[in-house]
Amino acid sequence: MKIDLHLIPPTATSQENKTAVVNGRIMHYKSKGAKQTFATLTAALAPFRPDQPLDGPIRLVTLWRFPRGKSHRDGEWRISRPDTDNLQKALKDVMTRLGYWTDDSRVCCELVSKIWSDDPGIEITCEPIRSARYGES
Repeated sequence: MKIDLHLIPPTATSQENKTAVVNGRIMHYKSKGAKQTFATLTAALAPFRPDQPLDGPIRLVTLWRFPRGKSHRDGEWRISRPDTDNLQKALKDVMTRLGYWTDDSRVCCELVSKIWSDDPGIEITCEPIRSARYGES
């Protein structure tokens, strides 16, 4: 399955979650930015959800294309925050909730890139891995 989302990729991540003490208890909650990220990704990915979730080993390839400013060229690597692992965490959580796969632990092969682009968005390819073992075709 290949998906090309034409949107400005969100930069708020789950790493920005908040903690508060309420009546002597520690409470964890999503920051406003993280909530917006989940809402944006959910709205963009919902129309592409599969009829059946993938199961077994899954390969996930993601290209995050951020809008470039005057100091960057189209296709240049983005070497600033957010980190790719933080971007992927939110994406995989949303894809799990929407039923793209039975659980994001099934993603066992992953390639993530982030660049500056004249055409911002997120390219996502998720597919079952047909071989039973690493290195087999």
